[in-house]
Amino acid sequence: MHHNQSPFSTNQQDNIYATQLDNATNTQLNTAIMSIVTYTLTIISDRNRALAATVYRPKTSVKTAVMIAPATGIKRQFYHKFATFLAEQGFGILTFDNEGIGESLTTDLTKCDASLISWGRHDMPAVLDALQDEFNNATYHVIGHSAGGQLIGLMPNHTSIASVFNVACSSGCIKNMDMPYKLKAIGFMDAFIPFTNLTLGYTPSDKIGMGQPLPRSVARQWREWCNGAGYIKTAFGKSVHTHFYDELSMPALWLGFSDDDIANSKNMDDMIRVFTKMPVEKRVLDPKDFGLNSIGHMRYFSSKTNAKAPELWQMAVDWLNERSQ
Repeated sequence: MHHNQSPFSTNQQDNIYATQLDNATNTQLNTAIMSIVTYTLTIISDRNRALAATVYRPKTSVKTAVMIAPATGIKRQFYHKFATFLAEQGFGILTFDNEGIGESLTTDLTKCDASLISWGRHDMPAVLDALQDEFNNATYHVIGHSAGGQLIGLMPNHTSIASVFNVACSSGCIKNMDMPYKLKAIGFMDAFIPFTNLTLGYTPSDKIGMGQPLPRSVARQWREWCNGAGYIKTAFGKSVHTHFYDELSMPALWLGFSDDDIANSKNMDDMIRVFTKMPVEKRVLDPKDFGLNSIGHMRYFSSKTNAKAPELWQMAVDWLNERSQ
C-alpha cells in the first residue's frame, strides 16, 4: 500500500488492492467518453535515473494535465483505470514509478539509494517537467495518493502546479492511530523495517501485502517520519534543509475516508498543518454514505469503487474542471 504513512491497510483486502492491478470493468461511465491513446515514456531525473512513466492522451486538445503521484511502494499500474477514466474525460494524464519501484528499479534493490526525500526533490519535479513537455499550453495539477501528496513540498518547480487533489494523504503518525491497527503499524515500522533493512539491505514490504519492496532509505525515512509529528516535518533542519512546505499556496482538496486507519482525520490535520500557506478544503467521507462497505487507504482508485459510487471519481473531475478555468 502505499502510504507514506504508516503502513498497512485497513484490512487484508486493502492490501490486495495495493499489490494487484485492479481488473474490474467500469460499468457506469455515463459521461461522454473521449478516445485516448496511451504510451510509455522514460523520464530522466536530475539524479540521472531513468523513471518509467505512462502518458494517457485524449485525441482532442488538452487544456488540463495531471500528474498522478503514487503512494509509497505502489506501481503506476495501480492507477491505470483511474487514469484512463480521467483521460476519457479530456484530461492529459501522466503516471510514473518512483525510483526503485516497479519499472524504475534499474539496479539491485540493495544498491538503490533512493529515499522519500529523493522522490520528492528529484523524481516528482522531473515528472512535472515531463507533464509540461507532453501537454503544452495547459494548466498542471497533481493528484497525490498518500506519500504522493505529502512530498510535493520538496518540489522546487511547485509554482507550476495550479491545484492539488490529495487522496488518503496524512502524516501517518502512529500515535494518532487507533487500536488495534496501531499495534500493526508499530510492528511494521519499529520491528519489520529495521530488521529487514539490517539483514537484507532493503524492506520486502511485498511479503506482508504492502506494495513493492522498498529501498532501504525509503523504508528508514518512512519509519522515522511516522514516529514523529507532521511526517517530513520531523526531518526539517536535519535531513531536510531546503523545502517549500511554507510556500505552496495553490488550492487543494484533501479527501479522506472514515475507515482509513492510516490517514484518519487527526493525521490529515497533522499533515495539512505542515503546508502553512496552502488553502485546503478537507473532506472526510463515510463509505457507507456511498453504498460501500469500505474504501480505506487504497480503494478510492479501484474501478469497483467507481462502478458502485461514480460520484467519488467525479469529485476529481469536478475539482479539475473548476481549477482549470
